[in-house]
Amino acid sequence: MPKLTVNGQSREVKASPDTPLLYVLRGELEVMTPKFGCGLAQCGACSVLVDGEEMRACITPIGSLDGKEVTTVDGLPARWSKQKGLAHNPDRLHPVQQAWVDEQVPQCGICQFGMMIKVTELLEHNPKPSDADIKAALTTSGPSPHLCRCASYAAILDGAHRAAKLMAGEA
Repeated sequence: MPKLTVNGQSREVKASPDTPLLYVLRGELEVMTPKFGCGLAQCGACSVLVDGEEMRACITPIGSLDGKEVTTVDGLPARWSKQKGLAHNPDRLHPVQQAWVDEQVPQCGICQFGMMIKVTELLEHNPKPSDADIKAALTTSGPSPHLCRCASYAAILDGAHRAAKLMAGEA
């Protein structure tokens, strides 16, 4: 049986190694934040971090994840605590999550978990991104653009900038 490390926990799964990660997360492990959007890695709704890099879970076979750390939006607070050497507090959100709440970014919410994953990846590499950097991260740096059917792109930019400030301790 394949083993996965998801949000810091080693999990044994029953699915075959060629099963897409998204189906294992949602169907077997009951991790519901990655969403099914297109099933073709073209929308970003299923995005997760794999060893800190965004990956589209709908096309990533679990057999390719041996020894790698998978982080979903659910695992961002623990990831932040570990990175900052903080005691884990289950009530503390990751700065990106807090910024999304503060800026009231989500509308329908289908794309937002993927957007938060991508912005987390961006801010871990570029702590002070410009609007152009954020737009590039969400449109040209992955296998395809992150799509938002509600068109809350302005709020996403505001959320990303607020998250950068929170991560830097400026807000």
